[in-house]
Amino acid sequence: MKYGKKYADSLKAYDRAKAYEPNEAIGHVLESAKAKFDETIELHVRLGVDPRQADQQVRGVIVLPNGTGKTKKVLVIAKGERADAAQAAGADFVGAEEMIQKIQTENWFGFDTMITTPDMMGAVGRIGRLLGPKGLMPNPKSGTVTMDVARAVQEVKAGKVEYRLDKTAIIHCPIGKKSFGTEKIAENFNALMDAIVKAKPAAAKGQYIKSVTLASTMGPGVKVSYTKL
Repeated sequence: MKYGKKYADSLKAYDRAKAYEPNEAIGHVLESAKAKFDETIELHVRLGVDPRQADQQVRGVIVLPNGTGKTKKVLVIAKGERADAAQAAGADFVGAEEMIQKIQTENWFGFDTMITTPDMMGAVGRIGRLLGPKGLMPNPKSGTVTMDVARAVQEVKAGKVEYRLDKTAIIHCPIGKKSFGTEKIAENFNALMDAIVKAKPAAAKGQYIKSVTLASTMGPGVKVSYTKL
């Protein structure tokens, strides 16, 4: 495979076969983030579970200590006092049926997260086929279906991320930006890994964490030693 010059140079800077201690791995990843924009640092964790089994799902939410570096636009579907509370908490868009209609008729998706109250889930469910494929469908497990919409908005704005298995038993999650530096990335890394370890299903057998890899948006993956995790 032919790589670009910056990517190829990054590959020469470390041993691809070696698993590094977290801080050392983060250092290599930050050095390999050579794009002109502030690259996102991503964590990829392969787990020894079967994602096809309902009792082996790994999913949760966590507010990263230092956020993600991205300010998410939040849409809240609510009425009355809840709508007012969402507005006061800093939601970018607030509404009810008219916002659902806007998504349905205008194919509008100018938001990153949708939060709704339980009483509005029936109406939101009507556009589930539009929201689902984009990963925007509110869900109680991710804290986006709640009566406390103000808190939910604040958490998303503070850097809450959802981690969940994909079909190949891998969790992919952003843990910050290159500009964060090693210390802040390490704090986010440790917080997310702790959450994933604690979320181990009782039905999981054998080795739980199979591999841990860090990478920047445009850079190569660096293996992380997970024996101490």
